Amino acid sequence: MKEITQLISEEELLSEDLTYLRDGLRQELTEMSGSRLLITGGAGFLGYYFVKTALDWNRSNADREPISVTVFDNFIRGVPDWLAGHTGDPNLDVQKQDMIQPLPADMPGFQYIVHAAGIASPIYYRKYPIECIDANINGLRNLLEYALQQRERSEPVRAFLFFSSSEIYGDPDPEAIPTPEDYRGNVSCTGPRACYDESKRFGETLCVNFAQQHDLPVKIARPFNNYGPGLKITDRRVLPDFARNVLNGEDIVMFSDGSPTRTFCYSADALTGYYKVLVRGHQGESYNIGIEHPEISMKSLAELVIDKARLLFGYEGKLVTAASEDEAYLVDNPNRRCPVIEKARSHTGYDPQIECEEGVARSLVWYYHNQDAAEA
Repeated sequence: MKEITQLISEEELLSEDLTYLRDGLRQELTEMSGSRLLITGGAGFLGYYFVKTALDWNRSNADREPISVTVFDNFIRGVPDWLAGHTGDPNLDVQKQDMIQPLPADMPGFQYIVHAAGIASPIYYRKYPIECIDANINGLRNLLEYALQQRERSEPVRAFLFFSSSEIYGDPDPEAIPTPEDYRGNVSCTGPRACYDESKRFGETLCVNFAQQHDLPVKIARPFNNYGPGLKITDRRVLPDFARNVLNGEDIVMFSDGSPTRTFCYSADALTGYYKVLVRGHQGESYNIGIEHPEISMKSLAELVIDKARLLFGYEGKLVTAASEDEAYLVDNPNRRCPVIEKARSHTGYDPQIECEEGVARSLVWYYHNQDAAEA
C-alpha cells in the first residue's frame, strides 16, 4: 500500500484498502463463496470493512457464487450513509434487530456468523452498562442456541466468530507484556469498566463451553486498539477525538499525562485478521488481533497526528493537556497494551503490515471526508 503524503479522495483511499483486503483474503473469501454471512452490529466500526470487503469481493469475482451478507443492527443512530450507499445490492440484506431482544423466528440458514454487536467505547458503555452486558451475554447466547438449532435442521453453521476484547486482560502485570492469549488477566469485576471487561470474559466462557460441549465451530477474536475507516469521529476514543480537534482547527486535547502506551492496528489489517480467524481459526480458541509494534505513548500518538495533519492539511495546532470532566475517565485504564500475535500468525497466516505512521495518515484522510456523524 502506497504512503499517503497528500490529501486524496475517499474513493481512492477505500479502493486501496479494499484491494489490500481482497489480496490478503483471496483464499478465505473464495472458501466463503456461495455462503450466507450474518454480521451483528454490522452498521458499526467493525462492520464497515466486514461488509465492504465481502461486497467488493463479489464485484471483483463475478464468475463465482457471491457471498450473501446480512446485517443485524438496532440502528439507534440511524442507518449510516456508507451502508445506505449499498442499498440495492442484491447480495446485501439489512435488518433492524436489537441483539438484546429474541432473534427473529424466521431467520434463514447462515453458514458464517460474526457477533460484533455491542458498545465498545468506554464513554458509552459506562453510560449504558446493562445494555453492554446484555449484548455481550444474552445476544451471544441466543446466537449460539441458533447455531445448535441449525445443526439439528441439517443446515450447520461452518464458523462462528465472537468479538471479545483485549480489555479482558485488564491491566497486565509488566512481565505479561507483550500479552499472550494464555494470560489470565488482572481485571476488576466491580470497577467502571467492568460491565464491558467482565461481559466479554463471560462471553468467551460461553463460547468455549459451547464449542466443547456441543462441538460448535466457535472462535474468539481479541482486538487490540483497532482504528481507521469506519470508526466514527464521534466515537470518543483517542484517535477520533484527536481527529476532531484537528479538523475543527483546535489544539489537540489529551486527558492524561500521555504516558500510557498502546499498539495501534489499522482497520484493513485488523479485518484481514478477523476474516482469517473466522475461516481458519481453531474451534474454541481465542486470538489476539492487533500489531506488535510500535508500542507508543498517547503523547507520541498525538505528536504523530500533529505531524501528519500538518503535512495533509497545513494544521497549525499544538498538544495541550486537560483534566476530564469525568472523574472515572482514567480509572482501571491499562498502563500498557501490546499483544503477542504469534498464535494468529501460525494458525491463520495473519501478518499485519500497515505501520502506525501510514495508518494514522490514512485515518486522517478518511475523517476529513467523514466529519459529520451522529453521536456514537
